[in-house]
Amino acid sequence: MGFISFVGRVLFASLFLLSAYQEFIEFGNDGGPAAKVLKPKFNLFIKQVSKNTGLGVPHIDVKTVIAATMFLKGFGGLLFIFSSSFGAFLLLIYLAFITPVVYDFYNYEMESAQFVQLFFKFSQNLAFIGALLFFLGMKNSIPRRRSKGRTTKTKTN
Repeated sequence: MGFISFVGRVLFASLFLLSAYQEFIEFGNDGGPAAKVLKPKFNLFIKQVSKNTGLGVPHIDVKTVIAATMFLKGFGGLLFIFSSSFGAFLLLIYLAFITPVVYDFYNYEMESAQFVQLFFKFSQNLAFIGALLFFLGMKNSIPRRRSKGRTTKTKTN
């Protein structure tokens, strides 16, 4: 059972690790193609947040956002392979931040093809979030094993 669990974690984490590796290779001085795709969506998201909340959002460089997402995916994926709750938490933070920004189906008409594609990817990321929450829940529900050296024996007369 332990080996199958490890293989599952490796397959799941490979999605994040390969994505982080590709972004790292293409990063360059301007943040690479990921920054070019993310910049208009990120600016639209920031504009909507400041309009709906009435709060001013400070300027955040998209290159910094791409670097942070690479770190979260890479480091979180590596830790997740070794059954780390912290690694799952990092991947959860990444997904919670990036999913509503990149897959902004709510900005399109329901009849458009773009809406369907974005909604499908949004739902897929929600499933990833659910899988990570399931992992964290299972990890916390398993009782800790006692070490053999620390058990105390009672004397009976």
